[in-house]
Amino acid sequence: MRITIVGCGSIGSKLAMAADEMADVKRIYLTDVEMSLAEELATKLKKAIVVEDVEEELYHCDLVVEAASQDAARQILPKVVARGVDVMTMSVGALVDDEFRDAVFTKAKECESRIFIPSGAVCGTDGLRSSAVGELEAVELITTKGPKSLAGANYITEHNIDVDSIKEPTVIFSGPAREAVKEFPKNVNVAATVSLLGVGFDKTKVTIVVDPDTHSNSHELRIKGEFGEMTCHTYNVPSPDNPRTSYLAAMSAISALKRIVRNEWIGI
Repeated sequence: MRITIVGCGSIGSKLAMAADEMADVKRIYLTDVEMSLAEELATKLKKAIVVEDVEEELYHCDLVVEAASQDAARQILPKVVARGVDVMTMSVGALVDDEFRDAVFTKAKECESRIFIPSGAVCGTDGLRSSAVGELEAVELITTKGPKSLAGANYITEHNIDVDSIKEPTVIFSGPAREAVKEFPKNVNVAATVSLLGVGFDKTKVTIVVDPDTHSNSHELRIKGEFGEMTCHTYNVPSPDNPRTSYLAAMSAISALKRIVRNEWIGI
């Protein structure tokens, strides 16, 4: 298998290093808006070469992995699926736009391209996916992070919130997932995944809490429906090179790639 990784930051780098050790991965193409990141990463790998654009090697690539940003996802997903190439996206928040999402999914079906979305930094997605076969009454995601993990988010800037001055656990956002994904594009992509699996972006409730004393990025998923009730609480260790990203998010990408490469689907 030949894969292209778009984005050589925290998740992209860890994924590339893991892919480099997979026998079934023959070539890794790397690209990033900051080409120096791709070039530096390539020096650490045996199978990697740097390309300037995702389309450069698309004609003989088996899988494209987007690990960059929502903007990048919006740019590359339509191009990739239109060529009939499989794609895995980490910036799931890009799919919050209904028209864009429908267009990408429709084109993927027409061109026989598969779209893979890892579970990311939240546990319980398997139960949510299964329970959504029946009626769901409520789906709520409560995310708790430290000030450094949320600093610089659109919502924080626009509302002049000084996260460093917060001294106790404080709710800074409560509303539908559609708004949360747009306002916190680098922080709650898991809200998009949960929305796609369950009751949608408008009915999924998201609460974001800043806790100055927390040492983890916490996601509590609450589900109530025809099946019964479920609560899944994940306490994530922040990625050491990017506090906005949970280490589990990178692990989920690596796990997903292993399943794709092996064509093994346990626990689906």
